[in-house]
Amino acid sequence: MPLSEHEQRLLEQIERALYAEDPKFASAVSSTNLRTHARRRIIWSVIGFLLGIGALVTGVMIQTVPLAVVGFLIMFFSVVYAISQSKRLFGKPDLRVVGSTSPPKARSRKQQRSSFLRRMEERFRRRFDER
Repeated sequence: MPLSEHEQRLLEQIERALYAEDPKFASAVSSTNLRTHARRRIIWSVIGFLLGIGALVTGVMIQTVPLAVVGFLIMFFSVVYAISQSKRLFGKPDLRVVGSTSPPKARSRKQQRSSFLRRMEERFRRRFDER
């Protein structure tokens, strides 16, 4: 939903006030976004994965099992972290309201079924009371 003219003017006033108060902070905030941070974290996880491969291969070559296990764990957690960051980078943006506690479709099937049963019981009672 697009902003109204009044809301756009208010937003521009707030933006100008921010630039006037702290131009360094305003320029830093406007130049970065969440995708930039996610991309940087994916790069770090790739570096971690490569270090894990190095530790794993070194542990196998010098027959040190703990080093090989640590290398594998570093690789595993690097991949898990990269996948979680790729969801932020390529996934849908999270548009939930800041104050909300859960997404709109967070009701479980059990809750939906119990509300369905509750409605059916209420309808039955109304029909029974009408007679």
